[in-house]
Amino acid sequence: MATAHDVAAFILQRKGPMTAMKLQKLVYYSQAWSLAWDDAPLFDEVIEAWANGPVVPELFDVHRGQYTVRDWPKGNPSSLSQVQLETINAVLDFYGDKNSRWLSDLTHNEDPWKDARKGLSPNDRGSSVITHDAMAWYYQSLSANG
Repeated sequence: MATAHDVAAFILQRKGPMTAMKLQKLVYYSQAWSLAWDDAPLFDEVIEAWANGPVVPELFDVHRGQYTVRDWPKGNPSSLSQVQLETINAVLDFYGDKNSRWLSDLTHNEDPWKDARKGLSPNDRGSSVITHDAMAWYYQSLSANG
C-alpha cells in the first residue's frame, strides 16, 4: 500500500513548493476522495482533527518548522497505482489552486473535522482521529448530491 509520504511527494512533484498547511489539506482531500470514489484508502497513516484542520501527524513530524515545503524525500510517487494517481490528480485539479486558508476553512465546515472536534473550542489542541468511515460517508454523500 502507498503511504502518506508517497502522496505528499507526488503532490509536491506535480504542484511545486507550497505551504505545509496546504500540503496537509491536499493529502487529506486525496485520502477522503479515494475513500469516496474508490472505496479504498490511499494510505494507512491516521489523520487527526487539529485546530487548523486535518493533519497527518507523520507528515507533520517531517515538515515541522517549515512554512514552505519544497520536496519530500521520504516519499516515492511511483508507489501509487494508476487509480490512485487519477484520484489525486482529480483532487489537485479541483483544490490545487486554492490557498491554505481557504482549504482549512473548507475543512472546518465539513462534518468529518467538525465531528472529530466535538467538545473542543476552535483553538484547542486536539488529536481525535478523523476515521475512514466518517470521510467515506461524508464525501460519498457529497458526490451523490452532485
